[in-house]
Amino acid sequence: METDSMKQKSLVVFFLDDRRYGLHLDAVERVLPALDVTPLPKAPEIVLGLINLKGKIIPVLDVRRRFRLPQREIGLQDHFIIARTSRRTVAIPVDSASGAMGISDREITETTDITPGLEHVEGVVKLRDGMLLIHDVERFLSLEEERTLAEALKE
Repeated sequence: METDSMKQKSLVVFFLDDRRYGLHLDAVERVLPALDVTPLPKAPEIVLGLINLKGKIIPVLDVRRRFRLPQREIGLQDHFIIARTSRRTVAIPVDSASGAMGISDREITETTDITPGLEHVEGVVKLRDGMLLIHDVERFLSLEEERTLAEALKE
């Protein structure tokens, strides 16, 4: 018999504007204060540029563009979530990160049950004070964007 503890997911919760999002904790390496971003010519539109984190060059992805939120400059109060995909490590600029949260599978509504076109969102959790969108970092870059990024990084 499965228990709820077997079905728990741990999420790192972050904010963009007043909207709350989550990433699976096992995909997150760390959260750190925002760094200077160096532009990367010929990168896909979704890539803001690169950061140098202890000698490792990491692409910075524009989640605001992906979620169709108003664009704004990265500020000193912002944070970067450093996350791993199966292909690379990426930095995701966020307004703030508020720590980890445990969610059981039964609390998650699949996005296919809500509306089509949310391919970058794995599920939605209804909380007492709003909603949390669970982001799938693996599906964040399309294959074409991934190829374009790889070519830009080679140059």
